[in-house]
Order: sequence, then C-alpha cells, then structure tokens
Amino acid sequence: MKTMSSTHTVSKLYYRLCCCVLFFVAAAASFNGYYDKWHFREAGTTASMPGASFDAMAEGTARRPFVYRQMLPMVATWIAVRVPEQAQDRLYATRLYSGRLFRDDLIDSPMARDRTWFLRYWIVYAMAFLFAWIAVFAMYLAGKATGYPPAAAALAAIAMILLIPYFLTRGGFFFDYPELAFLALGVWMALKFDWWWIIPVAALAAWNKESFLLFIPALYPLLRQRSSRASALAGTAVLGSTCAVVYFLLRLRFQHNLGGPVEIHLMDQVQYLLHPLNILLGERTYGVIVLQGFNPLVVTLIVWTAWRGWHSLPGAMQRHAQIAAFINFPLYLVCCVPGELRDLSLLYVTLLLLMAANLTEWIGGQAKAASREPA
Repeated sequence: MKTMSSTHTVSKLYYRLCCCVLFFVAAAASFNGYYDKWHFREAGTTASMPGASFDAMAEGTARRPFVYRQMLPMVATWIAVRVPEQAQDRLYATRLYSGRLFRDDLIDSPMARDRTWFLRYWIVYAMAFLFAWIAVFAMYLAGKATGYPPAAAALAAIAMILLIPYFLTRGGFFFDYPELAFLALGVWMALKFDWWWIIPVAALAAWNKESFLLFIPALYPLLRQRSSRASALAGTAVLGSTCAVVYFLLRLRFQHNLGGPVEIHLMDQVQYLLHPLNILLGERTYGVIVLQGFNPLVVTLIVWTAWRGWHSLPGAMQRHAQIAAFINFPLYLVCCVPGELRDLSLLYVTLLLLMAANLTEWIGGQAKAASREPA
C-alpha cells in the first residue's frame, strides 16, 4: 500500500513538472508570436502607435482609453525609480561573453536599448511574459474546476494560449496577456472560492484593463453555485464596485489626456461589413503570412467548436457564456475596431471550456475505441 501511494505521488509530481514545462514553452511561443507582430507599439518598430506607445503609456501621456491600462507601466516605473542609478548604469553597460552588450541581444527594440527607458521596458517585457505563463495555469485550473479531466484541461489551455497571437489581429498590446490571466483566474476563483477572495484580483484586473468591470456580471452564475442568491448578488455588487472605483480613479487621474473614455467605431464596423473581401486580408503571425482573425476558416471552426461543445458545458457555465456574449457582442460592434478578435475577450474563457469539452469527448472516444480493439 505504501509503495502504491509513493508511486502515485511520484507520478503526480512528474505530470505537474511536465505541465509546468509545457505551459512555459507554450507561453513563450505565444508571447513571441505577439511580440514579433506588435512589440509595445513603440517608435522605431513597424507596429508603432504614438497614441498608445510604450513611452506614452509609461509617462501617462497616452490617449484615452489606452492610458487607463496602467498596471504594468506603473509597476515598472515604481520598481525603476527605486533601483539606484549606479546599478542601472552597470546593467545598461553589461556585456556578454561574446563582447556584445547585453541590452543589444536581449530584446529587439530601439527603446529597450535607450538608457532612459531600458529598465522599465525590460520590466514590462518580463511581467507581460510572466502573465502569459500565469494565464496558461489559470486556464488549466478553470478547465479542471469546471469538471473536465486534467489532460483535456491542459491541452485546451495550451491550445488557447497558442491561438492568442491570431486573436491579436489588427492590434495587440502588453496588457492583453494580463487580461487573459485575470479572466481565467476570475472564473476559477468563482468556481472554487468564496467571492471575497476575488476582490484583490478584481482590483488588479481593473487596473490592468477596464474590461474586467464588464466581466463581473458574467461571474454571478458561478458565484451562485457556491452561495445563496443574496450572497451571490452581494458578491457581484462588491466586485463590480471594486472595479468601478479603480476605473474611476484612473479616469480622474488621466481626465485631461487626449481622447475619450471609449472610442466609437460603429460606422467603421458598417464599412468593414459592407466589404466582404476584408476577411481575406493577410497578416504575419508566428513568422507566416496568414489570413487575419475574421476569416471563413476561423469563424467556421469557432462556430463548430461551440456547437459541438455547448451541450457539455455545465448549466452555470452556459449562463456565464450567455451573459458574457450579451455584454460583449454589442460593445464590440459599437466601440471596437473592426476585425480585432481581441475585443471579444470576455468570451475567451468560454472558448477555452468549449475546446476542453471537445477534447474530453475526443479523448474519451479514443479510449473506448482502443478498449474494443481485439488483443
């Protein structure tokens, strides 16, 4: 009995270590796919966007609403100002064994090699990747908490993180990976913990991007599973209020910046839809030119995945998805740039779980087929 127990413990440790490594590799590939396309929108790159560039975000001069996404820039600045200038000078002048400067080989960006910005840039780069890695773990935990087998949950999490660079079509930013991580963490915690444990996550998520405020109502069906109606409603209200306070403080802090609290793109959406050939536009992702996110193949696969997996989602998760869709689709049509799949982010976790449902059915079907084969 003791031998079987120790063997089981060793097996669990092995699989957890393998997952950790696989999640790291998948997160690294995904982050590289994003960074190669968009960098941090700084000058000197093909993805430059002056109104939301890294330096403008770090200085707090970016246009609204982009400037509200301040978690990583503010943390990076807070750390950088506390690192002594001498230490920064030594780091900036560090050379590799080949004699090349460390800053020249680390990150491919002119701003990463600028003495004024390099430390903050490196910090944001490291944190953005760390959140990509955290997002894979969070999605895996959300899949398991929903009831899917660990293997299906892990494969779905890996598939989802690898798809993110394709969803970051026509635009991508360093706050997109933290957003995914917080969305998945919110669902997992709503399924496993009492609602007050989510408060700090909600505050950080709203600091990163205001979209988490819109995600709160979709957590209600999940909170309701663990508590009474009154408690779930109270939790939803408190979490929403937490996000609203953070968002209000950010709006107050940057009220004089150019732009506005939201952008309106309804007419752009109409023009985009009136020209069907827009779905055939190309974009380089993972170094290969492919069709942009909204194309017939992607839409067909997403619809087919939803159709096959919907019946397998628990009732609470179906209601979660319905609320998220009810909020996200109208906002996408009115406020978002046409063709940007990233703006349907409130449905990321739903897609993750639909993939986990399909993978569970596939793995189970393969196991049954193998058991029926003659020895």
